[in-house]
Amino acid sequence: MKSMAAIQTEFGKSVQVEEIDIPDPLDGQVVIKLKSTGVCHSQLHHMQAPSEKTQRPLSLGHEGTGYVEKLGKNVKNLKEGDKVIVTWVGKNSYKGPLNVPKTTATYNGVELSGLTFTWSQYTIVHEDLVVKIKDEYPDDVSCIVGCAVLTGGGAVLHTANVKPFDSVAIYGMGGVGLSALKMASMLNAYPIIAVDIVDDKLDFAKEFGATHVINSLNEDPIQKIQEITSGGVDYAFDAIGVKQTMEQILPSVRKGGSGAENIGGKAVLIGIPAVNEISVNPENFMYFHKQYIGSLGATYPEKDFDMYLQWHMEGKFPLDKLVTDRYTLEDIGIACDDLHNGKITGRAIVEF
Repeated sequence: MKSMAAIQTEFGKSVQVEEIDIPDPLDGQVVIKLKSTGVCHSQLHHMQAPSEKTQRPLSLGHEGTGYVEKLGKNVKNLKEGDKVIVTWVGKNSYKGPLNVPKTTATYNGVELSGLTFTWSQYTIVHEDLVVKIKDEYPDDVSCIVGCAVLTGGGAVLHTANVKPFDSVAIYGMGGVGLSALKMASMLNAYPIIAVDIVDDKLDFAKEFGATHVINSLNEDPIQKIQEITSGGVDYAFDAIGVKQTMEQILPSVRKGGSGAENIGGKAVLIGIPAVNEISVNPENFMYFHKQYIGSLGATYPEKDFDMYLQWHMEGKFPLDKLVTDRYTLEDIGIACDDLHNGKITGRAIVEF
């Protein structure tokens, strides 16, 4: 089977739409005809990764909605025609690293890199990365549940376990940050502080539950957060992953001190790191009992995907509002440029 797909053939080159080959599925594999896919900032990081870290041709995209086209042997709980979400979080990977085989799709006879790809008319992927959803859920905006929503919402719900009236600050108002913001609002956190460098994004954040906004180009976000909360938030999330924000979230949380259970606030890194090293003051850990942790796709896919989509249908978690920009596959290069240049207010998707 042939499919048009957006791939990167060489390091340093822009993404391009090329014809790839989708083979018959092996045991445990599924071929899916896609209807939509999200455009995630982490894909820009992958395209910028040197060849020694990321092989080319590079397959791209990791959140998509579509329909099962063909099944390999021994695939369980899926059948042809099922509506599904393709994701990068394994349904069974609750302990240890994800362990599924690479995709077997090829470009000019060379296997594509990665476990999955969704910037394509068709994809072939292991069944562990495919979640069946109800037919009544939308074909378009449901795709962002496969990354943006599970990453941001899951970090607040599962990793931090935010409770009512816990104070929260979120750096970065893209699709992941807005999903984290919405989840914090649904959990009745207060205050909920949105931090970004674009006023339009901060205005948009208010619609998703931000009680306070900070433009970090105009004022020191750490100082302002401490002022709003009288010392720092219970939880600070970095949904960007650049050096500056990774270093800002720890001093943004409140101090603890000596004594049993006198624990300070928790800094949570959600965004894929753009650099390999950051600087933190160890006094934050020793004297103030602060914590710095990561959150990598904190979700139970088969349970949580249905939860988010049901909330969307009820108007509680409006995915249609979160999706602010739509593109065709032919315009994927424009979508990447718009994302890089901060022109996308929420989350962008590609529709097939």
